[in-house]
Amino acid sequence: MHCTPKEDEIYIPVPYNLEIPILFADKLIPPIIPANNLLTIEGIALGKKLFFDPVLSGDETQSCASCHSPQKSFTDQQPFSIGVAGNSGNRNAMPLFNLAWNFDERFAWDGKEFGLERQALEPVSNPIEMHGDWKKIGRKLAASSSYKDLFLQAFGSSKIDSTSITKAIAQFERTLISGNAKFDKYLRGETSLTAEEQNGFNVFMDESKGDCFHCHGSDNNPLWTDNKFHNNGLDNVFTDLGFGAVTGDPNDNGKFKSPSIRNLVFTAPYMHDGRFASLEEVIDHYSEGLKKSPTIDPLMKRVNQGGVQLSVVEKTNLKAFLQTLSDYDFVRNPAFQK
Repeated sequence: MHCTPKEDEIYIPVPYNLEIPILFADKLIPPIIPANNLLTIEGIALGKKLFFDPVLSGDETQSCASCHSPQKSFTDQQPFSIGVAGNSGNRNAMPLFNLAWNFDERFAWDGKEFGLERQALEPVSNPIEMHGDWKKIGRKLAASSSYKDLFLQAFGSSKIDSTSITKAIAQFERTLISGNAKFDKYLRGETSLTAEEQNGFNVFMDESKGDCFHCHGSDNNPLWTDNKFHNNGLDNVFTDLGFGAVTGDPNDNGKFKSPSIRNLVFTAPYMHDGRFASLEEVIDHYSEGLKKSPTIDPLMKRVNQGGVQLSVVEKTNLKAFLQTLSDYDFVRNPAFQK
């Protein structure tokens, strides 16, 4: 229990060390923690409270968690999230986990936000999302004695604005670590795979079969994503330019961030526009549904054949492997619940 600080007192928040899974520590460089927003127990607690508080939306009906539910691996299982006015955009809500290892620091499907602190800014004010006014939000929180105390504890100041709010939310989001799926346990020698799951992993890793690992990681990359932007053959013509709209480079048109394939059982529908309702549809796309366009990724090597042409058995095995990346402890973790 921390005493409530007074504004003329110096309160030093308690540093917090991330609980890094052993596979991450062995195979990845340390996570990115900005020097101007180091993790503290107080900052994380404040960020969690803000993440679940609908005061951040214009009509105080929606919170960050409305579209990023812990039980759904911090997504909402909708093709497009519905904003406070009943409007929706054209993007699927991305799941949130292992964000501290996004080393290029570009966030969102199109990479439009640089840095996790900045990523939280736009959804709050976006009129088709939370449609909040940052200045009004700051005034509301400043009028709350409990929030005033929490900001004093976390940042040593009762000044509450978009910068301090998003810093706190980013601290909480960096603690959202998923690293205890069945496949993680298998790599740690704690369990074994079924023949079907092992065969599915082989399909995933085989360049002449699934050829999935270039974009979506491997047993040597526990993030299960390269966090880069690719045109994966969804369309011939682009109604959404994706990364190209951000960079202004036509060579980036139709490219979107490779999402992690962790926790897929919780995050349907799939792709940036939620067009695929099931894992079977996703696998069918890469097997025989690829569409050629000027910016198609070179990794889509068999686009001229429509895809990698998996057999029915290979598809079944691949799905079985993908399901081993489901981290049930993550979606049930009480530290991430309201």
